[in-house]
Parts: sequence; structure tokens; C-alpha cells
Amino acid sequence: MFDSLKNKFQLRYKNRELAANILTGALKDSFRKLKVDKKQDSILVLGIPRGGVVVADIVFSKLKSASFNCEFDIIIPRKLGAPGNQEIAIGAIMDGGEGGEDEITTCLNEDLIKELGISQEYIENEKLKQIEEIKRRKLLYRNNHNKECNIDKKIIIIVDDGAATGATLIAAARWIKRKREQYKKLIIAIPVAPKDAVEALKKESDMVITGSTASSIATFKSLAQFYQEFKSVDDKKVIEICKKHKLVFQ
Repeated sequence: MFDSLKNKFQLRYKNRELAANILTGALKDSFRKLKVDKKQDSILVLGIPRGGVVVADIVFSKLKSASFNCEFDIIIPRKLGAPGNQEIAIGAIMDGGEGGEDEITTCLNEDLIKELGISQEYIENEKLKQIEEIKRRKLLYRNNHNKECNIDKKIIIIVDDGAATGATLIAAARWIKRKREQYKKLIIAIPVAPKDAVEALKKESDMVITGSTASSIATFKSLAQFYQEFKSVDDKKVIEICKKHKLVFQ
């Protein structure tokens, strides 16, 4: 029923909070299909800064209150922006920061890079720039944890407030899949994404949960068009949430 309504109507959320509530309902439905056991299975909810952390925090709280065995953490992939327009994603990068180059996962849109005539030099400089931003955010959001989140034997749910191309989510998913620990399932949960991105994300995970889909990336102008209220989320808000989950020193 939910899927048929979702495909017929394009949802426009009031705000991230309502989007998170709807997303949690869809996740619970998926848990029944996956036969998730509340007593036996451990769930790790991973929020992507910044807006995704707000959504993930609510998803975690709702699942916790429904007696699911949950943990909360964050994961920090970064979009690689095109020259002259950082909103256009030519790919994304994820740096675990524990083991040098082996911990860096890069996802590139080779077709777009070729179409825009982007040089390798630009790409390498953009990677370095975004790795520095990842390090900055880790110091702010996760300074109470020396190591990355433990995914062993857990159902992983990567949460964001939406996806345009899906590049950052792909980078995050590929990084998770490269980890030595064995997770049980990898789920990507997003309130909205174009169908093209959803199909790409399905190839990177066990399941993609979304509340609303646009027909294509071409009709997907921005995440804001799917929200009545889409306030920017600053570092202060993310730190506040991370403090609550003891990821940041008080």
C-alpha cells in the first residue's frame, strides 16, 4: 500500500522531523520482510552530516522506543564538486582515517567528468580538499571516539535527508563493504531521491528505503523542493546531537 501511494504521488515533507517519522515507518515494514529479531539483532543507525544526522537521530529514537536494539553513530562521506559549481557532484569520497590510503574510498562519475572535461589535477585537489573537511568534521562531531564505528554482526542503516545523485551514499556504502568486520545487512534509508539514484543505490546495498521518488535526476533540482521547510543545519546542531549520543566530549 505504501509503495503504491508513493509511486502515484510525490510526497512533500513538512520538515526533516516528519520525513524521519515516515522513514521509520517504512523501515519497520522492511524489518518484517527481513525478519529482524528485536532480541537477537543489533542495529547501527549511521547519520550523514549535516541534515542526515537530524533525520538519523529521530529514526534511532523511534526504533529505540519500539524496543529495537539500536546504536547511533555518524559516517562522513563528502561530495566532490564540479569546477565552478560545487552543487554538481562528480563523485564522492570517504576517508576512514585509520589506515592511510587503504581507508579512502572514492566514487567517481566518469561519464560526467568526461562530459565536463575535468582534469585529473582538479579531481586530486578536490579529493584533498574534501578529506580535510572530513577531518575537520570528525574533530567536531566525533572527538570522543578514536576508532570508527563497530559494524560487526550488525544491521547497518545509513541515513541521509535525501539524495540527488546518490554519490555520497555510494561512497559510504562501499567503505562499509570494504571493512574487515562482517555486517548482517546494509540498508540505505532516505526520505527522497530520483529513481536513477535509487537504482544505483540498490546495487550498493541489501535494501533502499525511500519515502518519495522523483522521475529522474533531470527533474530533481534540489532536496529543498521536496520539503516545505528545509532549514540549513549547522555544526552546532550536529554537535548537540553527537553530545547526546556521547560521540563528543561534554
